[in-house]
Amino acid sequence: MRYAIVTETWPPEINGVALTVHGLASGLQARGHAVQVVRPRQDHETRIPAEPGTVLARGAALPRYPGLKFGLPAARRLRALWRQARPDAVYVATEGPLGWSALRAARQLGIPAATGFHTRFDAYMRDYGVRFLEPLALRWMRRFHNGAQATLVPTRELMEFLHERGFAHPVRLPRAVDTTLFHPRKRCPQLRRDWGVGDDGLAVIHVGRIAAEKNLDLAVRAFRALQRQRPEARFVWVGDGPETPRLRREHPDFVFCGVQRGEALARHFASADLFLFPSRSETFGNVTLEALACSVPTVAFDYGAAREHLRDGLHGATVADGDEDGFVAAAVRIAADDVLRGCMRVVAREAVAGLRPAQVAADFDAVLAALAAGRRPDVFAIVA
Repeated sequence: MRYAIVTETWPPEINGVALTVHGLASGLQARGHAVQVVRPRQDHETRIPAEPGTVLARGAALPRYPGLKFGLPAARRLRALWRQARPDAVYVATEGPLGWSALRAARQLGIPAATGFHTRFDAYMRDYGVRFLEPLALRWMRRFHNGAQATLVPTRELMEFLHERGFAHPVRLPRAVDTTLFHPRKRCPQLRRDWGVGDDGLAVIHVGRIAAEKNLDLAVRAFRALQRQRPEARFVWVGDGPETPRLRREHPDFVFCGVQRGEALARHFASADLFLFPSRSETFGNVTLEALACSVPTVAFDYGAAREHLRDGLHGATVADGDEDGFVAAAVRIAADDVLRGCMRVVAREAVAGLRPAQVAADFDAVLAALAAGRRPDVFAIVA
């Protein structure tokens, strides 16, 4: 089969969407399919040709996020490309101008298309002080996704949420994690010493974009509360974003490690003792799976990946959405109890041990093949 994937973010950019879409493309290629990736040209690619199978579109800088771009409309170019080499199906991963134009081009050529619901832009509105725009953002996303024959979501919870709000064809496509890369054996005593954490010390970690929509002040509040019980604890931040300068200035005792990838990211995760994930704006939260795969107890709100895979009191804590006091209390309880935390480390990895990227690729392939055959992918349930 010949598939086209349109995305406005791609590695080496570090975010959940880029890594997820890259994994989907690689999975299709491993299954023997021809995959064309359409994405914005990144800054380091200004003087080099595109890789085989890649179409580079024009892009523009994303405000407040240096190094990230959104793609500019390219409907005319995509129509010409797809007339010349017609894909059997198209997957549009992002709702930016490039994604909108790709959906329009596919519709005009009669090519079936699926979209990916990767980002809760409606939830971002409250984090940036414009909560009144939430309904408008949701209508905008609904119009985009209803222009496709399927909208892929990672959880049952999100599938039901979208269905209740008028999204026409939500289909669950589960996520997975590389449990070979993310493994507790990657724990590194030297890295812990670099953080200022002794053998019996407590390393608390946050991994992700350091931005307002991640609810980071709650992570800080939880850490300061647990630090009163464990004065030697250190808070390690992996990632970067617009809130980094403020956090560095206000909390000079925090350890900022910047963006980490691959083996380095696995070492950072596995070398921690507790993962705090206070975000309330995720569609899933891949980092939750990565933490569990590294046997790191996790505190998160009860939605997305945490609802699907994290069992409260067994692998860490799931907290009722919006219960910030409960989040702080859970962090303090787990940090203060070495025996409890040790038991959680033993079983945390079991929560994700059965999640296999190869199965996600097979399910994704099945969705696109159904569309190519003129069938609705939601006539067969993807519920693994």
